[in-house]
Amino acid sequence: MAAAELVSAYLAGLERADSEAVLELFAPGGMVHSPLYGPRLATEFYPELFADTSRSRLTLLGVMEGRSQQGAVLVSFWFHFDWRLPSGAAAPFDVVDLAELAELAEDGRIAALRIVYDTVNVRPVFERETGASWNPDAEGS
Repeated sequence: MAAAELVSAYLAGLERADSEAVLELFAPGGMVHSPLYGPRLATEFYPELFADTSRSRLTLLGVMEGRSQQGAVLVSFWFHFDWRLPSGAAAPFDVVDLAELAELAEDGRIAALRIVYDTVNVRPVFERETGASWNPDAEGS
């Protein structure tokens, strides 16, 4: 699957809150690293995200392709996520998702997805709505 197709399919599934469509894009055991939810298997992350979403509107801003230092194919996509929580509270942000494609997956499925954005405005709204969020600085304290 070409990078543009992968990104288009991913964002369409994400916007529809379609776990099945999104999870088809991940290799078995695929991981998601989220600033709010922490590191999770994709099969755990998306149902939880979609349960915390009343609606979303996504606007693609750019797609980049490259390789990691180890040679893995990387696809990064920058987009605006107009996220609404279950109450309808707005929690919008601009984000870059970095998809590392599975080395042996000739079909270009995602082995790991790293979600990168500043949570300074989103985290308080999210925590009021859900009661908590993952904080890497609090682990082990």
